[in-house]
Amino acid sequence: MNDEPKTAVIYARVSSTNDRQDTSRQITDLKKYATANDMAIVKIYEEHISGAKKIEEREVLKDCLSYCTSNSVKYLLLSELSRLGRSTLQVLRSLEMLHEAKVNVYIQNLGLYTLQPDGRINPIASILVTVLAEMGNIERSNIQYRLNSGRQQYIAKGGKLGRKVGYRKSKDQIMAEYPGVVKLLKKGTYPLRAIAKLENVSASTVLNIKRALKL
Repeated sequence: MNDEPKTAVIYARVSSTNDRQDTSRQITDLKKYATANDMAIVKIYEEHISGAKKIEEREVLKDCLSYCTSNSVKYLLLSELSRLGRSTLQVLRSLEMLHEAKVNVYIQNLGLYTLQPDGRINPIASILVTVLAEMGNIERSNIQYRLNSGRQQYIAKGGKLGRKVGYRKSKDQIMAEYPGVVKLLKKGTYPLRAIAKLENVSASTVLNIKRALKL
């Protein structure tokens, strides 16, 4: 009988920092799965960043991958494959790192593991992961194409992009839309560029928020 502990790490991600998206549902569902399958959760990682970002730009994911591969973690639990990223290359890079360290990735919405019990790559999972990652990549490209096409048609008909001259968001709107930026500005210990990078917004946006709220 194998008495090795079934250690597991949860990685949860959403794209936005606003109140409309959070990682709580992902974590709750994965905790339930771990309990039902006698897994011991040793670490939980939460990240608020676009899945289109490269691994190098996602500090929490980098820490998660490093922890899993350096601490002989048995399982990495994900709610969906897209939590790892929207780029096929980025997803496959992450999985390759994990598989080399014998970390088995569980994808909850597919109900499958990327490794077989003997440690070999699950061929069915490998095919599905590649196909689904590429489909996500194509869909992201299609969305960008539709957005660009819509903008071009709007401009061709005489429309102008950007807000109307004189438009200003209220303080409540700013605080609701950029709670992470506001929180870091209030701390007063981070430079504007660092806040912009942490919150995935432009430095000019952070500066405008600082001025609008007089922080």
